[in-house]
Amino acid sequence: MTRPELPELVCPAGTAVAVEAAIDAGADAVYVGLRNETNARNFPGLNLTPSELASAARYAHKAGRRIYLALNTYPQPGRSRLWQATADHAAEAGCDAIIAADIGLLRYCQRTHPQVARHLSVQGSATNSESLRFYAKECGVVRAILPRVLALNQVQKVARTSPIDLEVFGFGGLCVMVEGRCSLSSYATGVSPNTCGACSPAAAVRWEESAEERRVRLNGILIDVFHKTEKAGYPTICKGRFKVAGDVTYALEEPTSLNVLPILADLARVPVRAIKVEGRQRSPAYVARVTAILRAALDAYGRDPEGFRVQPEWMAGLSALSEGHQQTLGAFHRPWR
Repeated sequence: MTRPELPELVCPAGTAVAVEAAIDAGADAVYVGLRNETNARNFPGLNLTPSELASAARYAHKAGRRIYLALNTYPQPGRSRLWQATADHAAEAGCDAIIAADIGLLRYCQRTHPQVARHLSVQGSATNSESLRFYAKECGVVRAILPRVLALNQVQKVARTSPIDLEVFGFGGLCVMVEGRCSLSSYATGVSPNTCGACSPAAAVRWEESAEERRVRLNGILIDVFHKTEKAGYPTICKGRFKVAGDVTYALEEPTSLNVLPILADLARVPVRAIKVEGRQRSPAYVARVTAILRAALDAYGRDPEGFRVQPEWMAGLSALSEGHQQTLGAFHRPWR
């Protein structure tokens, strides 16, 4: 029996150590960002310098893997040179692809660095074959990362007529907004995640410690209170707890993680070209563990597509790493579609 071509496993890395962790654990490709607002994980202490990017590319290529640069925020008037210079660094470092959404930036990459593949970022919000054809024709895009708003049957429909390869998210955090267009954080902080690179800019975050609790504010707005024994993740308004009708609860979105293991075989048969893990802000240990589990699952499917079964230890391992220890298929599971 001919073994199926497996989707590429694309994993996140926010540091040079995480790059090596992902590759050593079995990632086919790693995506990273430079240390500026050109990428959508612009947090202090995160991302790579140009020299670290070049070293990461060498490490990936030595292992026969690929490295992609996330250049997925939108340049603002008069400041496009920073985004162009970051693309230049990607080409100089030997990156295999640039992940971008802005049409002008994609055209710049096409003209200036045609040897570097162009992937349409999820921020581009392309959800149908017509938009995919536009990006392929006008910007030379060869792959698009689909927004996390499509049901599985919709992904299948898009794939049937798509002129380019498709990539979907397989594990990690979700967003209640259209990718990167968070009106909540824009209202609270005055800056858009698609321009500053973070939905909760560090400059706007304040932690207030007392003997029994930890309060967190975003630009002065109280968005959560944690007991000292509670785990407190990086604060975002969408996952904050607020008083509603007298009860304190997750009013907008309860912490949970996307996990496509239950439909991994379906996605492979679509076929999607790549499955992506969210989380460049996560630790190298997190990246290594998620990568290893998904690598094991994909390889098991490749060995025996018809007999493939999700193993309980895979689900348990990813559950332990999920936000709130909860998992969902998100928009992929819409039985009414």
